[in-house]
Amino acid sequence: MGRLIYRDRASFDIDDRILAHLRLVVMNKLRRNEGFMLQLPVNEGVRQASLWIHASNALVMQFYGGREPVIDRELVDQMMHDASGADGLTLTAAGIAPAPAPTRQPVGHRPTR
Repeated sequence: MGRLIYRDRASFDIDDRILAHLRLVVMNKLRRNEGFMLQLPVNEGVRQASLWIHASNALVMQFYGGREPVIDRELVDQMMHDASGADGLTLTAAGIAPAPAPTRQPVGHRPTR
């Protein structure tokens, strides 16, 4: 189990495997100067915390596991895609939240007959 520390004010326990993938997402987004919203589960009776991830906000990621997690490129790609979306990236206790199903038709979409 690893830990994400946000601005020296809040810390979140995250599985080392997910944290290793999140680290890659954060590095790539900040390298591009792109901020994003990150939703994390919270244990203290709060459903989730929303963090704005940006270069101006200090982050510390601590890994406690003995082995380096194996990186799943498809998972990194999915997390990057989600982080770029309107709702940001949502982590759950089990990993990343599934992408919500679209509720509206895309602009210009015409149903087939």
